[in-house]
Amino acid sequence: MRELLIRQKQVLFFIIAGGLSAIVEIGSFKAFSTYLPHFFAGETNFHGIHYPLSNIFSTSCGIITNYFLSIWFVFERGKHSKSKEFAYFMGVSFVSTLLSLGFFQIFYSFIFKDNINLIFYTLSPEMISKIAAILLVSILNYSVKKKVIFNG
Repeated sequence: MRELLIRQKQVLFFIIAGGLSAIVEIGSFKAFSTYLPHFFAGETNFHGIHYPLSNIFSTSCGIITNYFLSIWFVFERGKHSKSKEFAYFMGVSFVSTLLSLGFFQIFYSFIFKDNINLIFYTLSPEMISKIAAILLVSILNYSVKKKVIFNG
């Protein structure tokens, strides 16, 4: 019973940490995707890849935020040293970034074509695609980070 409560608490904290990291990632994506096209003409469409730098930079901001929130609030330290734990975290995050970029491209190119009006805010196709990619990759991230990195 105690393990079930601990696991539920961990999932709740993972969701909170993931939500905060997603806010950082989405907010920085909005900023990067708004301002980078003024400096790099190919940012909106670089050989068929939409917003590549915005995605990479914003995902990096989200990963760094998530790492610190994960070690402070979500997971207990595993059997790995801090440096090895960080290296594994970054390795998993790199693969997750590639998956997120791929899902973003699919969503942006083929699925989300119209704005969604939320009354108080209108979501553009690139923002909807970014949010959907984050949600999809988050499920995989929790499982891998828990089992491989933090041995929980």
